[in-house]
Amino acid sequence: MAEKQAILIAGPTASGKSRLALELAERHDGIIVNADSMQVYSHLKILTARPAPAEIERVPHRLYGHVAPHETYSAGRYWGDAAAILDELRATGKTPIFCGGTGLYFKVLLGLLDVMPEVSPERRETWRRRLAEEGPSALHRLLLCRDPVAADRIKPADGQRIVRALEVGEAAGVPLSSLQAGRGEGLLDGGRCVKIVLAPERSRLRETIARRFDTMIATGALEEVAAFRALPGALAGSAAKAIGIVELAAVLDGRMTLSQATSRAVTRTRQYAKRQETWFRHQFGADWERLATPDAKLISSI
Repeated sequence: MAEKQAILIAGPTASGKSRLALELAERHDGIIVNADSMQVYSHLKILTARPAPAEIERVPHRLYGHVAPHETYSAGRYWGDAAAILDELRATGKTPIFCGGTGLYFKVLLGLLDVMPEVSPERRETWRRRLAEEGPSALHRLLLCRDPVAADRIKPADGQRIVRALEVGEAAGVPLSSLQAGRGEGLLDGGRCVKIVLAPERSRLRETIARRFDTMIATGALEEVAAFRALPGALAGSAAKAIGIVELAAVLDGRMTLSQATSRAVTRTRQYAKRQETWFRHQFGADWERLATPDAKLISSI
């Protein structure tokens, strides 16, 4: 490990990434750094499966719960936050262990994704207002004029992605598609990192997801959603996309039983895990070591 810059641990939700990260951090004098787009948000410790207090006592954790729920957290902000952490750790000699399920964050770290420009709240609001007034088809035609490559990739009814392409292109002064060439400024040298993808057997992962959601309910997920809904602007922010919020909110409003909500949230989580698995399989090459279980003894690259 002396010549390695960092350890990267990716994988679908509930695959055991945190457990493996803890073991490796203790073994290699490491600090665990979040690489999950939902775990950056505060006020959702349970539903986003953030590390427990006992785990944080064992090993320092960074970039968890540091963003307010109403804020939009971009790959650009993650690049800046991760860069600051790496500068800090280089001075201490600690090993950074990036752990999470957001593949784009790993691409940002390795320079495989161009970092998008920050979009001001005013510009974002302008485009969302135009979406509401003009509809997605009209804005898709506008995108076709400004960025035909991006427009070809986005369905005319996908208002959210259309608006994102328009606002980013406007903020950058160049089409979004030209920013997606995969030539960003990397923070890590991929050849000097230990890169691990957890790829558990599908049926075992499905069982783990169901058990974990039951545990979330038992440890206060319903109360967490009630408190989250009371936060000003929280339901309008990106944090509100966390799986379980819509379902448990329906329980609180009397529109769904807890059993129904649990079943739907588990199904959505399984679907999300499947999408993550597919993404990692196609986006991460042979230089990523794939493990069926989070067992450090199986890692050949350490």
